[in-house]
Amino acid sequence: MTDVAFHFGAPNKLNYACRLLRKAVGSGAKVLVVADAAVLHRLDADLWAISPTDFVAHCWNTADAFTQQRSPVVLANHVVQVSAQLNVLVNLADGMPEGFEDFERVIEVVGTDDADRDLARVRWRQYTERGYKILRHDLTLRGAS
Repeated sequence: MTDVAFHFGAPNKLNYACRLLRKAVGSGAKVLVVADAAVLHRLDADLWAISPTDFVAHCWNTADAFTQQRSPVVLANHVVQVSAQLNVLVNLADGMPEGFEDFERVIEVVGTDDADRDLARVRWRQYTERGYKILRHDLTLRGAS
């Protein structure tokens, strides 16, 4: 069964997502990031702006199979079949991604604003209704940005 974790209280979701992706890739994970197009474009720009020593190689799901196979992070608007063997799904979207159960692990990143927290509560309920146990990470206790 897929492991589901919610990372609550990220003051800057994209900044946190960049750090999370850097850590995941450093541990050998292959990651699909799902979000709407505007968020993905900002994340793409942020990933390019990371210092050269912290750079996270990534591509869009529209890239050719060769590029996807060599990229540890793939960006997409929804869970898609990609050429790469991906094992982690990072959800930055408002809804629960269809097809999440095909991944070993799902990480839901939740910001501090009320609207984002309300949407996360809905996703939490959807996962629990399907029988998933959820691991909760409260980032406000860690001072994460």
